[in-house]
Amino acid sequence: MLIQADNVIKKYKNHVALDYFSLTMKEGEVLGLLGPNGAGKSTFIKTLVGLLPMEEGEITVFGMLQDGKNPELKRQIGYVTQEITIYEEMTARENLAFFGGLYGLKNPLLKARVEEVSEIIGLKDQLDKKAGSFSGGMKRRLNIGCSLVHKPKLLIMDEPTVGIDPQSRNYILSFVKRAQQEGMSILYTSHYIEEVEAVASRIVIMDQGHSIAEGTLRELISSLQGDAQILIDVRIAKEEVKEALAALRDVKEVALHNNTYHLIIPGGVVVFDQILPLLSPLGIVAINSKQPNLEDVFLTLTGKQLRDEVN
Repeated sequence: MLIQADNVIKKYKNHVALDYFSLTMKEGEVLGLLGPNGAGKSTFIKTLVGLLPMEEGEITVFGMLQDGKNPELKRQIGYVTQEITIYEEMTARENLAFFGGLYGLKNPLLKARVEEVSEIIGLKDQLDKKAGSFSGGMKRRLNIGCSLVHKPKLLIMDEPTVGIDPQSRNYILSFVKRAQQEGMSILYTSHYIEEVEAVASRIVIMDQGHSIAEGTLRELISSLQGDAQILIDVRIAKEEVKEALAALRDVKEVALHNNTYHLIIPGGVVVFDQILPLLSPLGIVAINSKQPNLEDVFLTLTGKQLRDEVN
């Protein structure tokens, strides 16, 4: 077991960010961590890498206790932060060498790793240009490169594609897939569910400081099989109608996003005679059914839309 987090509690004054949170991760996995705003994802990651102390619980990584003081453990982890943490007045080469030096790498190994990582992130021809001249996507790739120079066994990627173009996003997702094939273990968080669907071998969904579901993509989607999923678009949506729908005996779950009611109905149950009287006054625009995906699982479990939330 690469990561073992047991009953972790982290508080900010009166706010409990992690509430007996537990998580496991095996070596060689790409573990996708999903959760709405305030779920505790970033707090967990900061406790995992030793940047934040916890009130209770225990985290071990590679069998070593994470207390924030173990230099050997730090050398085994690469951390790609949400914020771009490169130095824009320095060249890409200088950035990579600086971060490699922080982990104790020295020439000629450091020089070789800078060259190797520059190829991995697709910036070999840009090494001697100042990072401040780079596009947002190139800065993100350099940010990832700085976490790779010391050749970590575990790479933690916290929202690595925020604010970049589709081409750079695809490059990063392809990198994640290649890195796993080469044996790297990756913990990946994103506000784009389709990214986690594309790269994760296993997924943990958390909300309000708890882990509320985990499994492979197939396992999570299978948890909804047998239930009908109905999307109803209306001209004017009302929260009280959502509550009325949820109160119906034959409606399993209801979520409201913009002007669309998302209903989960137990398979084989006919409910239109119950729901249409509630929705018709709102002006029904369209009614659709769809096959479940990871977003449906997320909506069902949390009642929230992930992409519109911002940490």
